[in-house]
Amino acid sequence: MSPRFRGALGALTTAGLVCAGALATAPAAHALPDAAYQDESVRVATYNLSLNRNAAGQLVSDLSTGANTQARKVAEVIQRTAPDIVLLNEFDYVEGGVAVDLFRDNYLEVGQNGASPIDYPYAFVAPSNTGVPSGFDLNNNGVVSGGDDAFGFGVFPGQYGMVVLSKHPIATDDVRTFQHFLWKDMPGALLPDDPATAAPADWYSAEELEVFRLSSKSHWDVPVEVGGHTVHILASHPTPPTFDGVEDRNGRRNHDEIRFWADYVTPGQGRYIYDDEGGRGGLNAGSSFVILGDQNADPLDGDSVDAAIDQLLDSRWIVDPKPTSEGAVEAAALQGLANATHRGDPAYDTADFADTAPGNLRADYVLLSRKLKPVDAGVFWPVQADPLSALTGVFPFPTSDHRPVWVDVRVPRSSR
Repeated sequence: MSPRFRGALGALTTAGLVCAGALATAPAAHALPDAAYQDESVRVATYNLSLNRNAAGQLVSDLSTGANTQARKVAEVIQRTAPDIVLLNEFDYVEGGVAVDLFRDNYLEVGQNGASPIDYPYAFVAPSNTGVPSGFDLNNNGVVSGGDDAFGFGVFPGQYGMVVLSKHPIATDDVRTFQHFLWKDMPGALLPDDPATAAPADWYSAEELEVFRLSSKSHWDVPVEVGGHTVHILASHPTPPTFDGVEDRNGRRNHDEIRFWADYVTPGQGRYIYDDEGGRGGLNAGSSFVILGDQNADPLDGDSVDAAIDQLLDSRWIVDPKPTSEGAVEAAALQGLANATHRGDPAYDTADFADTAPGNLRADYVLLSRKLKPVDAGVFWPVQADPLSALTGVFPFPTSDHRPVWVDVRVPRSSR
């Protein structure tokens, strides 16, 4: 869990990054005068790179040499996007950071297909609720076994985990994790109801609610020091709002996993929150933060409960730079079917899902506190005429069905 420092950072080049139409100038929404910001911007990104595997130990095996084709391609995507800080979703958790170290050594720090190597001397990894047995029949099918009865869906502990990589120091001693926060302890939680009974909100028994965790993976507050200023990386990966029944247990959980961050960053709203070390309360007012992750929620399309992501997008404390790409627009037009019925602008899509349902969606987000100044933003989704489109492709995807989302931000000069 400790960051690893491996010497001075090498020169970073963004050569080869530009995909036609992938850049979108972010709105000016900062609350400080321009002179109050550091001169150089920092690129912050999120990427669900689908490096999850079907068995414990398989990811370590796949990353032990530099020969895994998918790992080479997702590494190239990261190299061409060149973020300074990045959250990787669906990267299996391995104790001691073994898999993360292998990915850095054998893939990111080796130039892929002409892209420049990239060095992240700091990393944070921690356990995930995925695949951790609950001991209860959480899907109410009469059997206690399998991924559906884990605290978060997974066939082994740590599957679909996550990692934060950074070129800037991580304040490891100040990290807060919320893996064990109980869903029932969120005031007004959208607990699912068993439609076969008259009692409300009773899909889970009282005994199950005494252990049922809100996070399907985890929620992390990872402070990163950027030129003397602390930026809190708020990382998560809520469960998809699907793969359930009329009780909508996953949709409701997705809603409340997203709500967690809305409450955490709203002054006075997060007093009920406690972390895994017993610390209480949300983020201090005035803190700089970036909310990162595959939120599995589109504001207009898909299966989200009550536009769950709007809890963040409509918050007065949060700025949405609205990254776009031309590749997403092209893909929606070429693939058609469900995409043709969507209400949302396909330029904002970040995930290439099944054309029949739900179609392509905006699922991955980089959202900022008002104190940070967005200067540019984009989604790495090249149009088909761009040679880099070979990295995204179509199903079966060479990398992932998600695309990296990035925002360039300027950070205040002050140490506050």
